[in-house]
Amino acid sequence: MEKSKVYYSNLRCKPGLNLLKKLRNLIKAAGIEKIDFDGQYTAVKLHFGEPGNMAYIRPNYVATVVDLLNSLGAKTFLTDSNTLYKGKRDNAVDHLHSAMVNGFNPIAVNANVIIADGVKGTNYAAIPIEGAKYCPAPKIGQAVADADIVISISHFKGHEQAGFGGALKNLGMGCASIAGKLELHSSSQPKVNVENCIGCKVCEKNCNHGAIKVGADRKAVIDYDKCVGCGQCVALCQYAAAVLAEWDTSEVLNCKIAEYTKAVLQGKPNFHISLIMNVSPECDCWGHNDLAIVPDLGMMASFDPVALDQACADLVNKAPVINGWKSSAEESASGCSCGCTDHSSAHGEELFKHIHPDTDWESGLQYAQEIGLGSRSYELIEV
Repeated sequence: MEKSKVYYSNLRCKPGLNLLKKLRNLIKAAGIEKIDFDGQYTAVKLHFGEPGNMAYIRPNYVATVVDLLNSLGAKTFLTDSNTLYKGKRDNAVDHLHSAMVNGFNPIAVNANVIIADGVKGTNYAAIPIEGAKYCPAPKIGQAVADADIVISISHFKGHEQAGFGGALKNLGMGCASIAGKLELHSSSQPKVNVENCIGCKVCEKNCNHGAIKVGADRKAVIDYDKCVGCGQCVALCQYAAAVLAEWDTSEVLNCKIAEYTKAVLQGKPNFHISLIMNVSPECDCWGHNDLAIVPDLGMMASFDPVALDQACADLVNKAPVINGWKSSAEESASGCSCGCTDHSSAHGEELFKHIHPDTDWESGLQYAQEIGLGSRSYELIEV
């Protein structure tokens, strides 16, 4: 298989060459201008950060990319889909507010924000893909489905379920509607946490299959003979009463993410950027961020999201661990303090596996390669 090109820039700067200029130079060298943006609706997919988390990508970097896209004639908008869990980004009203608070607004980034799956997370397109083992028709936020071009800007970091979060997770999970996120996380139908149910009947009124009813005790009950697992009740419940029943394994989750990414990108020009900075051990969906596990390492860009994720993971795994960092397991038990300078020789395993032992990120990249999403083999070109 031919090697994909991944372009890399370190973070060294000098007078006249700051990080924003280096990012612009990087994406131009990587060939972003080969795409015809003129008059095309261009979705810039990123994570706006859960309020309280400070590891998300700074708007300044996003503005640099947007300015270049706009200069090429793109109709640019920033986008993300609502979250499955209850927080400050589980509906478009709160999600937009969170994005604005974190600096993603037209003044700062020269582009509007559109929440991809609508006000309540129910606005999506089912996009069929060939050869899917898990999700034959991923449920993609409508705004992303309607876009002509997809550009991803990812904060590369650890992730408690996927192992790490890079381009594939940003696209596959991030573009999924709430119903899509339910499909990604669980192979079973939702359940009702009766302690949280107040009998408001919102789930009953909005179930398209008549599968959920509120009884005389003001508690919702799901008829599993009628339930199709669409996740509508999970999307609409504001009391965390309709929830996931079971979680899939990390391996299956990562394979599903690959299929969702394929649905997002198929038939559309696409380009991908990852910033390996503030490499927190967990997702930006948390309302906090732990100490970074490795130093800031650089910026990468590629037309191949699989090669990009592989290159980022390789770079992080070779990096020295920040002194004083401990995994959650090490916080509660004696053992290595992770203060060494050569993680691989100290622990005999790659970094993300050490942080989250139950995760399997490599399975997702391997499956993504198998379904034609990209190549794990790459040529690293320094800019």
